[in-house]
Amino acid sequence: MKRHIPNLITLLNLFCGCIAIVFIAIDHLELAAAFVFLGIIFDFFDGLAARALDVRSELGLQLDSLADMVTSGVAPGFVMFQLLNKVNAWNLDSNTSIDFTHSLEIHSFLPFLGFIITLGSAYRLAKFNIDEEQTSSFIGIPTPANTLLIFSLPLILIYQPSDLAESIILNQWFLLGMTVLSAFLMNARIRLFALKFKNWKLKGNETRYLFLLLCIIGLALLKFIAIPLIIVLYIVLSLVRNPDKT
Repeated sequence: MKRHIPNLITLLNLFCGCIAIVFIAIDHLELAAAFVFLGIIFDFFDGLAARALDVRSELGLQLDSLADMVTSGVAPGFVMFQLLNKVNAWNLDSNTSIDFTHSLEIHSFLPFLGFIITLGSAYRLAKFNIDEEQTSSFIGIPTPANTLLIFSLPLILIYQPSDLAESIILNQWFLLGMTVLSAFLMNARIRLFALKFKNWKLKGNETRYLFLLLCIIGLALLKFIAIPLIIVLYIVLSLVRNPDKT
């Protein structure tokens, strides 16, 4: 029975991703973000449960990637689609304000480019499953981290609006640049430390604990604005830790 527990947790990740996509489709991005975050938590604990119960399997590995493809692949691509679609509509009619509660209306082909994130996620997850170099670290930003980065954009607009934030985020060239950059970073030859703990001891986990501490401080002080900074911090700490393994 215990061998099914990690897979059940993985399926909860997938379930959360499916619910998130429904909320993205009806422009309730804040609710979508909540379910994606819950899915990422399940993604963190399924591997932890598999190691704790010593029931790691090839099935679990494949199932984990399939779940991540939805929660951390389709969902962020769909969010970028929605952002580009809203900005494009706003540019066509400057008297219309950005609204995240209306039904979906497609205004041009441009928003579909947001799904480049989904394509990059699929390629990254496929490589991860066959890459023996990523057993104890990651090469390229993990899809859940990239998903948090993409979801932080609408959350900043909704909960921390400002003229500066709107002028940056509500710019289609910025959004297209973020789309390409995120797809690139997920597949770049940058070695990053794994965020999943094999044990809770301080020795061997110094970088992880430091990173978590800085994340907590950043989120407490800056809230959602801290998320893009956390991604940058993640890359910097990894480069400092492994300067010759990029």
